[in-house]
Amino acid sequence: MIYMEFDFIMLFFESIYLQIDIFGSREGPLGSADPIIKGTIPSVLGIIGFSILLNLFNSAIRKKLVDQDKLRRITKETRAWQKERIAAFRNKDSAKQAELNKKSMYMNKLNMEMMQMNMRPMLITFVPLILMFYFVLPPLFSYTVAVSPISLNIIPGDFFQLTCTNEQIDGKICTEENEIYFWAWYFLSSIAFSGIIMKLTKTSMDIN
Repeated sequence: MIYMEFDFIMLFFESIYLQIDIFGSREGPLGSADPIIKGTIPSVLGIIGFSILLNLFNSAIRKKLVDQDKLRRITKETRAWQKERIAAFRNKDSAKQAELNKKSMYMNKLNMEMMQMNMRPMLITFVPLILMFYFVLPPLFSYTVAVSPISLNIIPGDFFQLTCTNEQIDGKICTEENEIYFWAWYFLSSIAFSGIIMKLTKTSMDIN
């Protein structure tokens, strides 16, 4: 099992919702043909600012609702058990595997508790994030805000696209290939700053 920061996983799922018109209020990607904030640099910096503010909000809620010491203790215990289990499997140590398997039910209970602790703040922060992206940010920014030197559409298919493709160039939403959608720039900015902010606010799951 590969451990990842829970917030990164949530950012991924939230970014999927940002592509879907769940309110039925507009067609196509989020953004405006006549945005209030114009120009690449102001747009890029503005979205970075929003991503930092929202990450600070998430961290504040997380710090308020989650017992960080308990979460780190559970994380450390489950990672240590998983590491021992992998080592025993690689060494074909049947006795050690049997010993560790006896703790499987207990470890599943800890993992469930850890998931519930992480889900609690998300239930509060998810709705404000979605509302902001559908009613606050679209009038402020254009459909695309920057240009990437390469395509960022690394996931196969058309469902999760971060940049415009050559086929999508229409002069309205996409004007050139590899332009980055404004929601995608927020997603990338959040990934870049979330770890730093979690460390500064001491809400990181890093146990080192």
